Amino acid sequence: MTFGEPPSVLSGEGRHVLVVEDDGELRPLLLSLLRRSSFRATGARNGVEMREVLGAAATVDLVLLDVMLPGRSGFELCREIRAQGDIPVILLTALGEASDRVIGLEIGADDYVVKPPDPRELVARIRAVLRRRERGGLVGAVAHDQAMFGGWTLDTRRRELTAPEGRRIELTSGEYDLLLAFVERPQRVLSRDQLIDLARGRAFGGLGRSVDAQVSRLRAKLGSAQDEAAGVIKTLRGVGYMLAYNVEWR
Repeated sequence: MTFGEPPSVLSGEGRHVLVVEDDGELRPLLLSLLRRSSFRATGARNGVEMREVLGAAATVDLVLLDVMLPGRSGFELCREIRAQGDIPVILLTALGEASDRVIGLEIGADDYVVKPPDPRELVARIRAVLRRRERGGLVGAVAHDQAMFGGWTLDTRRRELTAPEGRRIELTSGEYDLLLAFVERPQRVLSRDQLIDLARGRAFGGLGRSVDAQVSRLRAKLGSAQDEAAGVIKTLRGVGYMLAYNVEWR
Protein backbone atom coordinates (compact mmCIF):
# COMPACT_ATOMS: atom_id res chain seq x y z
CA MET A 1 0.00 0.00 0.00
CA THR A 2 1.42 3.34 -1.05
CA PHE A 3 0.14 6.68 0.20
CA GLY A 4 2.84 8.80 -1.44
CA GLU A 5 0.67 10.27 -4.21
CA PRO A 6 -2.41 12.30 -3.23
CA PRO A 7 -5.71 11.71 -5.02
CA SER A 8 -6.15 13.70 -8.21
CA VAL A 9 -9.32 15.47 -7.01
CA LEU A 10 -9.21 17.23 -3.67
CA SER A 11 -12.76 17.86 -2.50
CA GLY A 12 -13.01 16.93 1.15
CA GLU A 13 -14.45 20.40 1.76
CA GLY A 14 -13.27 20.41 5.37
CA ARG A 15 -15.36 17.44 6.49
CA HIS A 16 -14.13 15.98 9.77
CA VAL A 17 -13.22 12.28 9.63
CA LEU A 18 -12.41 10.35 12.80
CA VAL A 19 -10.01 7.46 12.12
CA VAL A 20 -10.24 4.71 14.76
CA GLU A 21 -7.26 2.43 14.08
CA ASP A 22 -4.85 0.82 16.54
CA ASP A 23 -2.09 0.14 14.00
CA GLY A 24 0.59 2.72 14.81
CA GLU A 25 1.93 2.71 11.25
CA LEU A 26 -1.35 2.70 9.32
CA ARG A 27 -3.18 5.33 11.37
CA PRO A 28 -0.73 8.19 10.57
CA LEU A 29 -0.78 7.22 6.89
CA LEU A 30 -4.57 7.38 6.80
CA LEU A 31 -4.61 10.73 8.59
CA SER A 32 -2.05 12.14 6.16
CA LEU A 33 -4.00 10.87 3.15
CA LEU A 34 -7.24 12.42 4.37
CA ARG A 35 -5.63 15.77 5.14
CA ARG A 36 -4.05 15.89 1.69
CA SER A 37 -7.53 15.24 0.32
CA SER A 38 -8.89 18.36 2.07
CA PHE A 39 -10.52 16.56 5.00
CA ARG A 40 -9.98 17.40 8.64
CA ALA A 41 -8.81 14.18 10.28
CA THR A 42 -8.43 13.05 13.89
CA GLY A 43 -7.00 9.74 15.07
CA ALA A 44 -8.03 7.40 17.88
CA ARG A 45 -6.49 4.08 18.91
CA ASN A 46 -9.50 2.41 20.52
CA GLY A 47 -13.09 2.85 21.67
CA VAL A 48 -12.14 4.90 24.71
CA GLU A 49 -10.30 7.49 22.60
CA MET A 50 -13.08 7.39 19.99
CA ARG A 51 -15.66 8.37 22.60
CA GLU A 52 -13.39 11.14 23.89
CA VAL A 53 -13.12 12.66 20.41
CA LEU A 54 -16.85 12.32 19.75
CA GLY A 55 -17.58 14.02 23.05
CA ALA A 56 -15.11 16.86 22.57
CA ALA A 57 -15.34 17.65 18.85
CA ALA A 58 -17.90 20.16 17.64
CA THR A 59 -18.58 18.00 14.58
CA VAL A 60 -17.53 14.58 13.33
CA ASP A 61 -18.89 13.95 9.84
CA LEU A 62 -17.75 10.34 9.41
CA VAL A 63 -16.02 7.59 11.40
CA LEU A 64 -13.51 5.31 9.66
CA LEU A 65 -13.57 2.37 12.06
CA ASP A 66 -11.21 -0.61 12.20
CA VAL A 67 -13.00 -3.87 13.04
CA MET A 68 -10.12 -5.57 14.87
CA LEU A 69 -9.48 -3.24 17.80
CA PRO A 70 -8.17 -3.98 21.30
CA GLY A 71 -10.97 -4.12 23.84
CA ARG A 72 -14.31 -3.56 22.15
CA SER A 73 -14.42 -4.54 18.49
CA GLY A 74 -15.34 -2.26 15.64
CA PHE A 75 -18.66 -4.09 15.31
CA GLU A 76 -19.53 -3.26 18.92
CA LEU A 77 -18.44 0.35 18.51
CA CYS A 78 -20.48 0.67 15.31
CA ARG A 79 -23.57 -0.48 17.21
CA GLU A 80 -22.79 2.09 19.89
CA ILE A 81 -22.46 4.90 17.34
CA ARG A 82 -25.74 3.86 15.70
CA ALA A 83 -27.53 3.78 19.05
CA GLN A 84 -26.50 7.36 19.76
CA GLY A 85 -26.89 9.07 16.39
CA ASP A 86 -26.53 9.06 12.62
CA ILE A 87 -22.81 9.69 12.07
CA PRO A 88 -21.80 7.73 8.94
CA VAL A 89 -19.50 4.76 9.59
CA ILE A 90 -17.13 3.01 7.18
CA LEU A 91 -15.61 -0.20 8.50
CA LEU A 92 -11.94 -0.87 7.82
CA THR A 93 -11.43 -4.61 7.93
CA ALA A 94 -8.90 -7.30 7.10
CA LEU A 95 -11.69 -9.87 7.13
CA GLY A 96 -12.41 -11.26 3.68
CA GLU A 97 -15.52 -13.33 4.33
CA ALA A 98 -18.74 -12.03 2.80
CA SER A 99 -20.56 -12.87 6.04
CA ASP A 100 -18.36 -10.43 7.96
CA ARG A 101 -19.14 -7.66 5.49
CA VAL A 102 -22.85 -8.41 5.72
CA ILE A 103 -22.70 -8.30 9.53
CA GLY A 104 -21.10 -4.87 9.37
CA LEU A 105 -23.77 -3.54 7.04
CA GLU A 106 -26.60 -5.11 9.03
CA ILE A 107 -25.48 -3.41 12.26
CA GLY A 108 -25.59 -0.02 10.57
CA ALA A 109 -22.27 0.58 8.81
CA ASP A 110 -22.60 2.65 5.64
CA ASP A 111 -19.78 0.93 3.77
CA TYR A 112 -16.66 -1.16 4.30
CA VAL A 113 -13.09 -1.07 2.97
CA VAL A 114 -10.80 -4.12 3.01
CA LYS A 115 -7.23 -3.73 4.23
CA PRO A 116 -4.86 -2.77 2.81
CA PRO A 117 -6.98 0.06 1.38
CA ASP A 118 -6.32 1.59 -1.99
CA PRO A 119 -5.91 5.32 -1.21
CA ARG A 120 -8.02 6.58 -4.09
CA GLU A 121 -10.78 4.06 -3.49
CA LEU A 122 -10.85 4.89 0.22
CA VAL A 123 -11.24 8.62 -0.42
CA ALA A 124 -13.86 7.94 -3.11
CA ARG A 125 -15.88 5.75 -0.76
CA ILE A 126 -15.75 8.38 2.00
CA ARG A 127 -16.98 11.04 -0.41
CA ALA A 128 -19.74 8.75 -1.72
CA VAL A 129 -21.04 8.04 1.80
CA LEU A 130 -21.01 11.74 2.65
CA ARG A 131 -22.88 12.56 -0.58
CA ARG A 132 -25.55 9.98 0.25
CA ARG A 133 -25.99 11.42 3.73
CA GLU A 134 -26.15 14.97 2.34
CA ARG A 135 -28.92 13.98 -0.04
CA GLY A 136 -30.72 12.36 2.87
CA GLY A 137 -30.48 15.59 4.86
CA LEU A 138 -28.21 14.12 7.54
CA VAL A 139 -25.06 16.12 6.92
CA GLY A 140 -26.55 19.58 6.54
CA ALA A 141 -25.42 20.63 3.09
CA VAL A 142 -27.36 21.63 -0.02
CA ALA A 143 -28.74 18.40 -1.47
CA HIS A 144 -28.02 17.16 -4.99
CA ASP A 145 -31.10 15.20 -5.92
CA GLN A 146 -30.71 14.45 -9.64
CA ALA A 147 -28.04 12.36 -11.31
CA MET A 148 -27.66 12.94 -15.07
CA PHE A 149 -25.93 10.29 -17.22
CA GLY A 150 -26.16 9.59 -20.94
CA GLY A 151 -29.42 11.54 -21.22
CA TRP A 152 -31.01 9.64 -18.31
CA THR A 153 -32.06 11.30 -15.06
CA LEU A 154 -32.27 9.55 -11.70
CA ASP A 155 -34.13 11.57 -9.07
CA THR A 156 -32.86 10.24 -5.72
CA ARG A 157 -35.45 12.10 -3.67
CA ARG A 158 -38.41 10.73 -5.60
CA ARG A 159 -36.64 7.48 -6.54
CA GLU A 160 -37.65 8.05 -10.17
CA LEU A 161 -35.82 7.29 -13.42
CA THR A 162 -36.54 9.33 -16.55
CA ALA A 163 -35.48 8.26 -20.05
CA PRO A 164 -33.77 10.68 -22.46
CA GLU A 165 -37.06 11.22 -24.33
CA GLY A 166 -38.84 12.10 -21.07
CA ARG A 167 -40.58 8.78 -20.43
CA ARG A 168 -40.83 7.70 -16.76
CA ILE A 169 -39.31 4.27 -16.10
CA GLU A 170 -40.73 2.19 -13.25
CA LEU A 171 -38.08 0.64 -11.00
CA THR A 172 -38.46 -1.94 -8.28
CA SER A 173 -36.79 -1.18 -4.96
CA GLY A 174 -33.97 -3.59 -5.80
CA GLU A 175 -33.45 -2.09 -9.26
CA TYR A 176 -33.29 1.40 -7.79
CA ASP A 177 -30.72 0.35 -5.18
CA LEU A 178 -28.62 -1.32 -7.86
CA LEU A 179 -28.76 1.67 -10.20
CA LEU A 180 -27.89 4.05 -7.36
CA ALA A 181 -24.78 1.95 -6.60
CA PHE A 182 -23.67 2.39 -10.21
CA VAL A 183 -24.57 6.09 -10.39
CA GLU A 184 -22.55 6.90 -7.27
CA ARG A 185 -19.51 5.11 -8.74
CA PRO A 186 -19.54 5.97 -12.46
CA GLN A 187 -17.00 4.39 -14.81
CA ARG A 188 -15.75 2.15 -12.02
CA VAL A 189 -15.86 -1.63 -12.21
CA LEU A 190 -17.99 -3.17 -9.45
CA SER A 191 -17.82 -6.86 -8.65
CA ARG A 192 -20.84 -8.96 -7.69
CA ASP A 193 -19.82 -8.92 -4.03
CA GLN A 194 -19.47 -5.14 -4.07
CA LEU A 195 -22.91 -4.73 -5.65
CA ILE A 196 -24.46 -7.03 -3.04
CA ASP A 197 -22.89 -4.95 -0.25
CA LEU A 198 -23.64 -1.55 -1.78
CA ALA A 199 -27.30 -2.42 -2.34
CA ARG A 200 -27.38 -3.94 1.18
CA GLY A 201 -28.20 -7.36 -0.30
CA ARG A 202 -31.89 -6.49 -0.54
CA ALA A 203 -32.19 -7.33 -4.22
CA PHE A 204 -30.05 -10.44 -4.36
CA GLY A 205 -30.51 -12.53 -1.25
CA GLY A 206 -26.71 -12.57 -0.99
CA LEU A 207 -26.32 -14.63 -4.17
CA GLY A 208 -23.90 -13.54 -6.88
CA ARG A 209 -25.92 -15.08 -9.72
CA SER A 210 -28.91 -13.04 -8.62
CA VAL A 211 -26.82 -9.95 -9.36
CA ASP A 212 -26.50 -11.05 -12.99
CA ALA A 213 -30.26 -11.47 -13.28
CA GLN A 214 -30.96 -8.12 -11.64
CA VAL A 215 -28.43 -6.33 -13.86
CA SER A 216 -30.08 -7.91 -16.91
CA ARG A 217 -33.50 -6.62 -15.84
CA LEU A 218 -32.13 -3.15 -15.14
CA ARG A 219 -30.26 -3.14 -18.43
CA ALA A 220 -33.48 -4.00 -20.25
CA LYS A 221 -35.22 -1.00 -18.69
CA LEU A 222 -32.27 1.16 -19.75
CA GLY A 223 -32.81 -0.03 -23.32
CA SER A 224 -29.48 -1.84 -23.62
CA ALA A 225 -30.32 -5.49 -23.01
CA GLN A 226 -29.31 -6.50 -26.53
CA ASP A 227 -26.16 -4.39 -26.84
CA GLU A 228 -23.87 -4.69 -23.83
CA ALA A 229 -20.95 -2.97 -25.59
CA ALA A 230 -22.93 0.21 -26.27
CA GLY A 231 -25.20 0.09 -23.25
CA VAL A 232 -25.44 2.19 -20.12
CA ILE A 233 -24.13 -0.70 -17.99
CA LYS A 234 -21.19 -2.61 -19.43
CA THR A 235 -20.07 -6.12 -18.54
CA LEU A 236 -16.40 -6.84 -17.95
CA ARG A 237 -16.23 -10.61 -18.26
CA GLY A 238 -15.01 -12.31 -15.11
CA VAL A 239 -14.64 -8.97 -13.29
CA GLY A 240 -17.97 -7.22 -12.86
CA TYR A 241 -20.10 -4.39 -14.21
CA MET A 242 -19.58 -0.67 -14.85
CA LEU A 243 -21.73 2.39 -15.54
CA ALA A 244 -20.35 3.57 -18.87
CA TYR A 245 -21.15 7.29 -18.50
CA ASN A 246 -19.94 10.17 -16.39
CA VAL A 247 -22.51 11.42 -13.88
CA GLU A 248 -23.43 15.04 -13.25
CA TRP A 249 -25.28 15.83 -10.02
CA ARG A 250 -27.64 18.76 -9.69
